[in-house]
Amino acid sequence: MTFEYQRVPEFAGGRRLHLNENTRGCSPAVLAAIRGLDATRLAFYPAYASAIRRCADHLGVDRDAIVLTNGLDEGIMAACLVAARDRRIEPESIVIEPAFDMYAACTDAAGGTVVTVAPEADFVFPTAAVLAAITPVTRLVFLTNPNNPTGRIIESETIAHIAHAAPQATIFLDEAYGDFARTSFLPVRHAHPNVLIGRTFAKAHGLAALRVGVVIGAPDRLEALRRAITPYSLNVCAAVALEAALDDPGHVAAYVAEVEQSRRLLYAACDRWRVDYWESAANFVLIRLGDRTAEVVSALARRGIFVRDRSNEPGCAGCVRITAGVVDDTRACIQAMEETLCDAR
Repeated sequence: MTFEYQRVPEFAGGRRLHLNENTRGCSPAVLAAIRGLDATRLAFYPAYASAIRRCADHLGVDRDAIVLTNGLDEGIMAACLVAARDRRIEPESIVIEPAFDMYAACTDAAGGTVVTVAPEADFVFPTAAVLAAITPVTRLVFLTNPNNPTGRIIESETIAHIAHAAPQATIFLDEAYGDFARTSFLPVRHAHPNVLIGRTFAKAHGLAALRVGVVIGAPDRLEALRRAITPYSLNVCAAVALEAALDDPGHVAAYVAEVEQSRRLLYAACDRWRVDYWESAANFVLIRLGDRTAEVVSALARRGIFVRDRSNEPGCAGCVRITAGVVDDTRACIQAMEETLCDAR
């Protein structure tokens, strides 16, 4: 069996509520920083010392405890390449469904074996099944906190338990949506040196098109990761944009507050419609529309509102994932959904 990232159609214009981007956009400071680049900065290979220092300070870690990556995807791929280097075994990666496509796709591309763990009812985290899936050849365990597409949280104690149960493996903890969750494993990471924490600046900071990510972990564990990443994978625009974005925390805080309001609006609408949903710690909400899912997705698309049908993922039959971002976009989506669900003319 092979795995690959499931690309979605590219939509021009409209309300993009299907990819969990920052629908408000990046900070004006980011645009100013990019415009400030001169001809030589674009002609020379980028220097990263300043961006590394600023990012480490933002995360509250030492500079040798981070690796900047071309989007978090590069960090995931690098971890898979490192895991696959032991040719004495057939290295396995554990992926808990439903999950971000790149975990399985990168494992497969690197020559590893994907071991999936099925979701439990109501997307309760399947701790016992994950522990049972760990074997002597487990080299990676992918955890997402909060989960995509459910938005559910894994308790820190559970993450620590899994890390202790698999000392031979790297626990890759994807905290891509951590800025919205207001929780992180970072404060306790020192007690668990086999945990790598992945963060992205694509979501709350609005740098998705610039591709900026970071992996945080014990310096000795990061050394192998550094060797799997090309020297200048982060372009100069991304490097200066990262610093500018981190220097404008108010922009992120305002967007996080808007996300929280949008989530509440979606919950209230689902309660009115009497459809199931899962309270989310991320910038999206998973909603179960059942046999009307395809109809609603198509009806919204005709109005220029794009949401993600997740029906093909384990446990997600009849579900759509809707980005909870700009409140005006959320209100427009709710109105269009209401008209469709109620057969309004």
